[in-house]
Amino acid sequence: MKCPFCAHEETKVVDSRTTETGDAIRRRRECLECAKRFTTYERTEEAPLAVVKKNGEREPFDRAKLLSGLARATVKRHVSQSTLDELVAEIESDMRNQFKYEVSSQELGDMILRKLKKIDKVAYVRFASVYREFSDLDDFATELSKLK
Repeated sequence: MKCPFCAHEETKVVDSRTTETGDAIRRRRECLECAKRFTTYERTEEAPLAVVKKNGEREPFDRAKLLSGLARATVKRHVSQSTLDELVAEIESDMRNQFKYEVSSQELGDMILRKLKKIDKVAYVRFASVYREFSDLDDFATELSKLK
């Protein structure tokens, strides 16, 4: 670690502790040349996730976009925002744990539906109607019969 004051390459760690949020380690360092102290933060670097759309286009995984879709599906349902946040975090975690840094929109939708089905069946049908592009009442009826 280079000293920001004199650019000397040797420093020693004086103090180390996790940040309040727990997502980084804060280190107080002292330069062995000029004896000045400075702080560094160590964070894990995660590979970005991508979604491959039906047309083959790739776009970054956007948890806000996913949360927005889930919020629309759960309007006037007794599903808390924290439950939706947990659902999205689980999906993101599942992708990373399986080392899937690219996932098709179809696979992502299926993952969401599996989890949403356990949380709220009405929200599940709402989300499925958009995701699976229901075109008429028969599509709804088919999905509802699968739920029963």
